[in-house]
Amino acid sequence: MEDVNKAMAEAKAAMEKALEHLDHELAKLRTGKASTALISDIQVEYYGNPVPISQVANLQVSDARTIIIQPWERNMLGPIERSIINSNLGMTPANDGEIIRLSVPPLTEERRKELAKKAKAAGEDGKVGVRNARHKTLDAIKKAVKDGLAEDMGKRKETEVQDMVNKFVEQIEKVIATKEKEIMTV
Repeated sequence: MEDVNKAMAEAKAAMEKALEHLDHELAKLRTGKASTALISDIQVEYYGNPVPISQVANLQVSDARTIIIQPWERNMLGPIERSIINSNLGMTPANDGEIIRLSVPPLTEERRKELAKKAKAAGEDGKVGVRNARHKTLDAIKKAVKDGLAEDMGKRKETEVQDMVNKFVEQIEKVIATKEKEIMTV
């Protein structure tokens, strides 16, 4: 019984992690609005080592379509600019010698549909993570039943796991629907 409860706790943690990962992936999708999440994963060469851009500069959103990048060291302007260009974000950095401005262009209808497909794919990946957690837990429950746990208790635990899966899948679908609506809104 202790193994089953531990497996269920691990499954819940794995499902929460899948949901967090989905949120992280969706934050990277450009919706036509400026967000520091669009560039936070970009790696910049800093004294020979790749580091996240947020560790060498201050990132902020000045208005709905502009991201401001203010490096802590002036000599980092060039490497930051190169990293942004190489990241294929579809944004051209404007360097004024002090800060870098990124203008987020409005999305075309074709690009919106493409981003909506990416959001759906990320949602499916999240659902796969939830289902994998369910599979591991069900295996642990079956093993516990084999090792002497009452069958009706095993069935009850299986139902609990399925309810948990349904709840997380529903949350994922809500998140995806919200993101799609955000993407498709002009």
